[in-house]
Amino acid sequence: MMISMNQNKTAGTYVLVHGAWHGGWCWERVAIRLRAGGHRVFTPTQTGLGERSHLLSSSITMETFVQDLVNVIEFEELSDIVLVGHSYGGRSVAGLADRMPQRIRRLVFLDAGLPEAGKSYLDALPSNRRETRLKQASESPGGLSIAPPPDLDFGVLDPADAAWVRRHLTPQPLGSYSTPVPLRNPIGNGVPCTYIRCTDPPFPTTDPSARYAISRQDWEYLELATGHDAMITAPQELSEILLRMY
Repeated sequence: MMISMNQNKTAGTYVLVHGAWHGGWCWERVAIRLRAGGHRVFTPTQTGLGERSHLLSSSITMETFVQDLVNVIEFEELSDIVLVGHSYGGRSVAGLADRMPQRIRRLVFLDAGLPEAGKSYLDALPSNRRETRLKQASESPGGLSIAPPPDLDFGVLDPADAAWVRRHLTPQPLGSYSTPVPLRNPIGNGVPCTYIRCTDPPFPTTDPSARYAISRQDWEYLELATGHDAMITAPQELSEILLRMY
């Protein structure tokens, strides 16, 4: 596996944000490549997920997820960052850009779902899917979370990789689905944006967000011929795209 990257003249800073049921662990293959290029890389895990799954509670909302990222930026004193949100993480990074645009060099939505102002993720779902998710939550311990769907492979087709992903997935806090992203400005809030669509195979739930990205003449739109979890299935190709942002 090729990892070596050319050393950039300007060391940059990347903050890589995971999607639903995942954690910072999923960025390992990309982070090692970006660091090989001399960059600083942060892969925060949202409250209640991954190694922070012991913090699962009824008080977790999208505000919590945004504040997770605000705290990373403030306590690490980061600026001029390339901020990447994968899948559900697109909502979290949109919330951060709404609040701290001056700290962000470029906002990258990786096969991401984009928030609708004033609507939660559940609000935006068709009624049948919304009821399914709520039923899943009602059957979870304390009614606090939604377990990963057993048939969802995230486009990770290699058996060893798929097993690794499955071992690390944790239930998604229900409050992150049932509360809206706190937005006061249009998505992106004036920050330069790139949307990367994963096309092989495509992940149907991100279709509306990809169409929105294409409609935005001021956004960069790219396609990557890999599955939804591109940081696992195509880390080299994804890293090369991200490295071009400095």
